[in-house]
Amino acid sequence: MSGLLEQLRRHKEDRGMMADLRCALVASKRHRAWPVLHRLGVAVTNRLAATVAALYATHREGEETQEGNFGATCLAVKRKRREEQSNDSKLTPTERRFLHLLAAEKGDELYKRVTGMVLMAKSQGVPVNYGRLETDLRSWGWNDRTKTEWAASFWTPGADAALPSTTEEGAEL
Repeated sequence: MSGLLEQLRRHKEDRGMMADLRCALVASKRHRAWPVLHRLGVAVTNRLAATVAALYATHREGEETQEGNFGATCLAVKRKRREEQSNDSKLTPTERRFLHLLAAEKGDELYKRVTGMVLMAKSQGVPVNYGRLETDLRSWGWNDRTKTEWAASFWTPGADAALPSTTEEGAEL
């Protein structure tokens, strides 16, 4: 668990602080979040931490979870929205947004797409695992591990935990 999330949990009821942190999501208001980020021990240039803090402040009514990754969160959003896969090959709206998220480059593009999905989660009352989200965003782009784990949670929930990794011939890796 990160020190940032511990700090955010301690100040969860400070409505003024949470309001200022939410400003980190809006470029023209970002400066209002900087003093609060500084008090939390976050450099104002650390966009990843600022984004996670702002999302936490935005979604705090929906609480957070310690379970699953962001792919599981997006699946829960899809289920809450009652989006069913049709018989044709068309993607549901949430699947389409999730694919765009997986294709995002680290930086502003990724943070905007994650923000959109967190706002959808908030609107549906779906909790987010902010500790895991912060860790996953930090490692985004180094390899495809995070993207693959999110996709496995979204399209084959439970399969990554229940089945051993195998090659095409069926041998375990």
